[in-house]
Amino acid sequence: MEHFAPDPVDVVRRFNAAINDRDLAGLASLMPQEHTFVDSEGGTVQGKQACLDAWRGFFTAFPDYRNTFTELIVRDDVVVVSGYSDCSRPELAGPALWTARVADDLVFEWRVYEDTATVRRELGLPPRAS
Repeated sequence: MEHFAPDPVDVVRRFNAAINDRDLAGLASLMPQEHTFVDSEGGTVQGKQACLDAWRGFFTAFPDYRNTFTELIVRDDVVVVSGYSDCSRPELAGPALWTARVADDLVFEWRVYEDTATVRRELGLPPRAS
């Protein structure tokens, strides 16, 4: 039987589906022990259990939070994502950018960015359409 290499875009889509479904078991299945989460202000949570605890609190605080991806680009072991978040809390809604460092069918780092012209340049993305 042939073994196909994992598709990093598929891994990232499954990770986001787990976020949108508030599925901690799904997130856990896609995180290595050394998983790192970085928020848009540079705050970092390190370690699988600490990240799962953070997601649990986030899902409780913001039960209607969802991400929609509009573009995913693979660059080496990083998937660069553009899209937007929906949430009843305005500070969590609107355009957003993410990167996911993927290896061995797992997300080693999930990073959230504000969708600014500077960040788009740094990530090699075109300017956002108005």
